[in-house]
Amino acid sequence: MTLEPAPVAVAVAQFAPGADKSANLESIRDLATIAVTRGAAMVVFPEYSSYFTPEFGEHSVAAAETLDGPFVAGLEAIAKVLDIHLVAGLLELTEDDNRVSNTVVALDPSGRLVAKYRKIHLYDAFGQLESDWVVPGAIETPETFRVGGLTVGLQTCYDLRFPEVTRRLADAGTDLVLVPSEWVRGPLKERHWRTLVTARAIENTLYVAAADQAPPVGVGSSMIVDPMGVELATVGDGIGVAVAWVGRERIDEVRSVNPALGLRRFGIHSL
Repeated sequence: MTLEPAPVAVAVAQFAPGADKSANLESIRDLATIAVTRGAAMVVFPEYSSYFTPEFGEHSVAAAETLDGPFVAGLEAIAKVLDIHLVAGLLELTEDDNRVSNTVVALDPSGRLVAKYRKIHLYDAFGQLESDWVVPGAIETPETFRVGGLTVGLQTCYDLRFPEVTRRLADAGTDLVLVPSEWVRGPLKERHWRTLVTARAIENTLYVAAADQAPPVGVGSSMIVDPMGVELATVGDGIGVAVAWVGRERIDEVRSVNPALGLRRFGIHSL
C-alpha cells in the first residue's frame, strides 16, 4: 500500500511594496516569519515585491536587478533561515536598456532557485500600458518544482484573464498554481479577481494560491482556492498572511467526480 504524501501548508502573504527595496525585504521576512509560526512550508508574495510605485518610469528600470542580485540574495537568506520555499516577484534586468522583465522566482529551503517565470501577458488594459516599460516573457516550457509530493507552477496577475496559461500548467502536471499579482483596484476589479482565481482552479481541478498587493493600489483579497473552487483561506484588505493545507488526496477526489481534463476535446497552442 502506497501512502499519499502529507498535505503541505501554503501561505499567501499580502503587503504593499514600495520604492525602498530593503524595507520590502524586511516586510517579506516579517510576514514569512508569521506564516511559519502558523505552520507554512511555502510562502507566496505579490508581483513586484522588490520595488513598486504606482507609475512606471526610468526609476523602475534603475531598480531592476539580475537574478543573482541583492533582492534574490535576500530572499535566499530568508528561505534558508526559515527553512521554507519562498516565492516573490521582482523587476529583472534585461538586454533592453529601457525596459525590465516582470519576473517571479521560487527558492527552496536551501536557498536554491528552483523555478522562475517571466510574465507573458502584460497589463495593457484598463488604461495601463505595462509594455511601455516591461518586456513580455518568452513562451517556454513551464518551469515547475516539487513541494511535499505536489508539482507547483507559476504565473502572474493579468495571466489570469487567459485561461490557456493555467491549462498549460495543468498539462505540465501542475497540482498547485502560484499567482503573484498586483491586481489594480477599480470598478468591478475585485469581483474579476475572485471570479478568475476561482475559475482557474475549478476548470483545471487544481489548487490556486494567489497573492495580491494590499490596498491602496491592489485589491488585496489574496486567497487559496481548492480544486472544487472552495476558498480555503483569504487575507482580506489588510497586510497579513493566510495559510491553508493542500494535498494530493483532495485533487484525486475532485478529479474522480469531475474528470474535466480528461474529457476535453481541445488543446493549447501558441499564436
